[in-house]
Amino acid sequence: MTFGREGIRVGFLTTVPVAIGVGGYGVAFGVLANRAGLSVAEAALMSATVLAGASQIVAVELWTDPIPVAAILVTVFAINLRYSLMGAALQPWFRRLTPKQIYGSLFFMADENWALTMRELTSGSGRGAFLLGSGIAMWLFWVGSTIVGAIAGGVVGDPARYGFDFVFAAVFVALAVELWEGRSSLVPWLVALAVAVVAAELVAGRWYILLGGVAAAVVEVIRYDA
Repeated sequence: MTFGREGIRVGFLTTVPVAIGVGGYGVAFGVLANRAGLSVAEAALMSATVLAGASQIVAVELWTDPIPVAAILVTVFAINLRYSLMGAALQPWFRRLTPKQIYGSLFFMADENWALTMRELTSGSGRGAFLLGSGIAMWLFWVGSTIVGAIAGGVVGDPARYGFDFVFAAVFVALAVELWEGRSSLVPWLVALAVAVVAAELVAGRWYILLGGVAAAVVEVIRYDA
């Protein structure tokens, strides 16, 4: 396992096409942030420090006057708990890196570049800096597109009119194709889907995201141990 410029370069260049697609979602977030009353600087600061599209969208949807701080914190916490599972998946490789390398890379981890990093590491490349390079690409396009959306918010109007609301789903479909490993992937994916759908109906908030992921993880642990 190495951590150097080559890994950063490969991670960055590999992720640029995906980051461009995520940029469309960033424009949608910028528009929604503008409609919620955030300034361009405030929207950009949120994207630069949070780097989590789903939770940011939910946060601005809940943004009212006075701001429901507790509701926003609990909801965002529930949505982002999935990152604990994603970070745990990286542990077999990242335990060979220094704390500075690990946490510096994890700051830039999002769903899309995590998926690309897992593909890279399971291939045996040994590029420990791939997550950092891919995350930098994600960060640049996410923050840049947020600024564009926030500036154009008054002109664009409802982002759904232009299909920006579908960009997020489209990106994840493309990533799912990349992560497909044949029939062995079918069981955990179906379990995650079923649990998430049921939880969305029965549990308030966005807990269905975490519950679906946890259910799939449990199933895989049981299958592996068996």
